[in-house]
Amino acid sequence: MQAQLPGDWSLVDLQNHLGGIPLGRIRLFPPPGYATAQDVIDIQEQEDRLYELTDGILVEKTRGWYESLLAGLILTRLNVFLETHDLGLALGADGTLKILPGMVRIPDVSFIRWERLPAEPLPRRPVPERVPDLAVEVLSEGNTEAEMQGKLEMYFQAGVRLVWYIDPRTRSAKSYTSLTEVTLVDEHGVLDGSEVLPGFRLSLPQLFAIADRRKPG
Repeated sequence: MQAQLPGDWSLVDLQNHLGGIPLGRIRLFPPPGYATAQDVIDIQEQEDRLYELTDGILVEKTRGWYESLLAGLILTRLNVFLETHDLGLALGADGTLKILPGMVRIPDVSFIRWERLPAEPLPRRPVPERVPDLAVEVLSEGNTEAEMQGKLEMYFQAGVRLVWYIDPRTRSAKSYTSLTEVTLVDEHGVLDGSEVLPGFRLSLPQLFAIADRRKPG
């Protein structure tokens, strides 16, 4: 289905609509407004590139190696916790989810409680229609403040309960339980899973210390 984008938009208008992201992240085929979740799947399978979908527009999900390392460490910590606290399932950086009609998101890490998952075997669809309870985004150089604010609004509109934004540059984080309720966690602090993941705590000093390890000797 075609998204209702103004017909007289320029590339600058499109860029502003997406939060001022670099133009290189916007895919122009299929034409903006015409892309679908199937296009997200096809590009992943054929080109091994990750794209999110917003209003029929494909936006590349970019990450550096350090951001990828941090996301992997967070996922590992979360899965270790879930081995003894069977609360749900955690997904990594390929966990593509359709959270709203025409909206496909790929959090760097996400967690879905059992209450939001079916009793029968999980569907094998590449892009299931599932809303996570927790969405974690590790900020990259190409992310803009406006882009991440738009993502935040979309997450809570879809029903996400907890969002963590982790900034490698400042080694700090923001924990959102709504659009207006945010906890700032500095480089010495700890992220708390609250009611979504009761008992789970992620120490930022420990996270970055592990990520910054060097070859022995």
